[in-house]
Amino acid sequence: MHLSITHETRYRYSPAVQTAQHVAHLQPANTPCQKVLGHALQLAPQASVVHNIDAFLNHRAYWALTHPHDGLMVRARSDIITSQVPPASASQSWESVREHFRYRGGQAADVHSGYVFGSHHASVHENFASYAQSSFPPGRPLLQAATELTARMFSDFRYESHSTDINTPALEALENRRGVCQDFAHILLACLRSLGLPARYVSGYLLTQPPPGQPRLVGSDASHAWASVYLPELATHACQGWLDLDPTNNRTGLASPGPDYVRLAVGRDFADVSPLRGVLQGGAEHTLEVAVTVAPLDE
Repeated sequence: MHLSITHETRYRYSPAVQTAQHVAHLQPANTPCQKVLGHALQLAPQASVVHNIDAFLNHRAYWALTHPHDGLMVRARSDIITSQVPPASASQSWESVREHFRYRGGQAADVHSGYVFGSHHASVHENFASYAQSSFPPGRPLLQAATELTARMFSDFRYESHSTDINTPALEALENRRGVCQDFAHILLACLRSLGLPARYVSGYLLTQPPPGQPRLVGSDASHAWASVYLPELATHACQGWLDLDPTNNRTGLASPGPDYVRLAVGRDFADVSPLRGVLQGGAEHTLEVAVTVAPLDE
């Protein structure tokens, strides 16, 4: 699938910001399921942008604005071809994966061990383990258990815009059984980690379809988030061991839930992959507008 993505962010400041430092995760990476044909980042006011790769192998951009400004526009455009990796089966039990990542003195750690521990937005807690446990009976393959947990969350939770924000604890969203994709991803991460399993947060985009007979609306899409769990048994497969899990839409897949998904960045939780953040001097009040368009290139 050939997709064109535009992600535009606009800030208005009052009073003007005097100086600012920004960092962005807005450039998708080449993965087993996607090839980036082109990417461009446009800023207003203009600034010199420095690009590098972060600890999670995401593309990251930095820039500084050293003069007063009353607004900021950041527009990222990406041209991407998506695909699917070959199917594979995995029978490794979830307990054996947990034991694989259990700390043992003198034994070399798996490079993915950092994804077992709780993080700011996805803590380890007995309530998460309790919710997940029914999907993880003794001896069950991790692939089957994680897939069932994803489906159960899809049934148990209600998607409700504006019911939470980035500061809403995942435990609160678990208790209320409602939230948005970001909440559901954090809850799923916390469930898996609370059982001793390695899981990571994935930010990206999802191609949505307009109602029958209606045109696709420019800027009406949004960023998306899901989770993925690591299966050591599939480390040499094209998926590199990662099974992606989207509890918002009950979609799962190796390396990606499907060709209508685009992966932007991965990390321990949202704090590692925020699309845009910064440190400002001045600008006590601000307004924010975000417009995302994901469309097949032939439209």
